[in-house]
Amino acid sequence: MKKKWICGVSALFLILALPFFSRIVIVDLVGLFSNIGVTREMAADLLTGYNLFNILSFVQYSNYGRIGLFAMLLLLLMIACVYFHIAFIIRTLMGARKNKGELDILSAGKLAFIFEIITAAATIAFVIFSNIKFGIRGFMPTVWVYIELLLAVGAYVLIKVLEAKERKKYNEHGLLHEIKKNWPLFIMLIPTFVYFMINNYLPMLGVYFAFTSFNFRDGLFASPFVGLKNFEFLVKADLFRLTKNTILYNVVFIGIGNILQIFFAILVSRVASKWYKKTSQTLMFMPYFVSFVILKVIVYNVFEYQHGLINNFLTSGGAERIDFYNTPSYWPVLITLFYLWKNIGYGMVVYLATITGIDNEIYEAAKVDGANEVQQIWYITLPHIKPTFIILLLYALGSIMKGQFELFYQLIGNNGVLFNITDIFDTYVYRITMTQPLSIGLGTAAGLYQSLFGFLIIVLVNYLVKRKNPEYALF
Repeated sequence: MKKKWICGVSALFLILALPFFSRIVIVDLVGLFSNIGVTREMAADLLTGYNLFNILSFVQYSNYGRIGLFAMLLLLLMIACVYFHIAFIIRTLMGARKNKGELDILSAGKLAFIFEIITAAATIAFVIFSNIKFGIRGFMPTVWVYIELLLAVGAYVLIKVLEAKERKKYNEHGLLHEIKKNWPLFIMLIPTFVYFMINNYLPMLGVYFAFTSFNFRDGLFASPFVGLKNFEFLVKADLFRLTKNTILYNVVFIGIGNILQIFFAILVSRVASKWYKKTSQTLMFMPYFVSFVILKVIVYNVFEYQHGLINNFLTSGGAERIDFYNTPSYWPVLITLFYLWKNIGYGMVVYLATITGIDNEIYEAAKVDGANEVQQIWYITLPHIKPTFIILLLYALGSIMKGQFELFYQLIGNNGVLFNITDIFDTYVYRITMTQPLSIGLGTAAGLYQSLFGFLIIVLVNYLVKRKNPEYALF
């Protein structure tokens, strides 16, 4: 295939996918808004043509929530189109693999044009849906949408023809052939597919809460669409401080926690006495089962100003009392210590299981070669637990924006004096959800921000790990 020709065509479709031109026009602006209670003066301020980006401003201005989810799906489809076309261009420039020819390039192109077709068809469906909901022919797709649809279908058919030739050349089979060959296995996958669709993917529609002013009368899809107002509220509520606190605490928890878990796992594994090993392992694991409510009671009785254990000990020695609950500087250290106390034993078990799986013959051979205990740990134990450490690190980084809510809430509670240095996203979301009526949108917006932040972090770290050693990457 001609690389320049392919890149030129895909670049053309990439331009069509971008929001540079109007895809939807309003043919009866005044009549459209008279149906939903918008005055003639307000309607005159709106645009007569909308692309897939500013269509959300129309939904927000009209305060008509029923078409908000549909408009957001159009925007997501447009973003997917741009992404897959860029990936198609990059893969074309990188060239084909020797063992599969141009199949990878064609597959990327096919995916890009499939999303192009879906986006164009969804735009037409949005117009039909909106006209039905408003009860008037207020919208109409532009000619660009039909051109995009026809060109995308033609490009998809062409790629399918080229793909068939490549598959025949390299004796590769498509999905339909695999389904015919292994249909019992695909049937066995159906329950799993249904399970994940119901429990993992359909609930993702709840993300739409973040863009609405939800009320129970109208429901999720009919509540007023407010755009990014919920996110603006988070920004005004000192988003940077919440992000900084959550990330810094989790970095400390992950870093110090994993180091200590590995350290104690190695110590326990080197103990010769089985009785002492089991006893120490049990004692270290027990704090994990201590309730956070019980932990709160313990902490309060130790650090309370008037009758706390530490202050009673200080006053009995003639020293001044320490007001822990009104001095924020103590709590980062205290929170970290109590987190480590509760979780070191649990994490240690994972590393200890990995160490137990190391073949003893390797250690015996190292002893014969004259390796001491430290050398055995450095050259045998640590390299063997490295994959486990990287996998656990990737999983932990995916939740780096989700703090230990029970720990922070039980230890700090509603003590506003300590919020500046101890407040994390989870405790903040809990407070606004409990104190402000119908703040579901704010809580969902915060959760969406946390999830996207964690997703980007784990993708970036996984990419760096994959470049260094692909065997340790998650995907």
